Amino acid sequence: MPSFSGKHYYIVDPKGRIIIPAPFREIISAHYSIKLKIVNAAFDKCLHIYPLEEWSKLEEKVRTLPKMDEAVKHFMRRVVASATEVEMDKQGRVLVPAALREDAGINGDIVIVGQIEKIELWNRKEWDTMFDPTKIDRKTVEEKLVHYGL
Repeated sequence: MPSFSGKHYYIVDPKGRIIIPAPFREIISAHYSIKLKIVNAAFDKCLHIYPLEEWSKLEEKVRTLPKMDEAVKHFMRRVVASATEVEMDKQGRVLVPAALREDAGINGDIVIVGQIEKIELWNRKEWDTMFDPTKIDRKTVEEKLVHYGL
């Protein structure tokens, strides 16, 4: 199964639409329907865009989790409650709902990032702040990645 990877810089248009990058459109067109789910990320100030088929897999997993667990409650309230189905138009654009744009500060310059089975949508300033290499504990991150075999 192909996966989403790469980083692309775009601008949100005045109607709140974003352009799905061409490499991502090709994957969606070849392997998925044009219906997508846009949701809040569980913790980061960004949005996740899932092909409907990938979202369905995640939903099935969530259905098996204990609903009284605090982490599951958080996920349900933050992510699942925000899930909105959208459709990619013929130009590869998607209308990002106003409430989700507001939640993630999506306006003006944005970064669209492939994350294997999903796509992340970031405000450019938030992305630049979050991923400033001088602000991470490099040694700890390196150790974890080695532990995971990456």
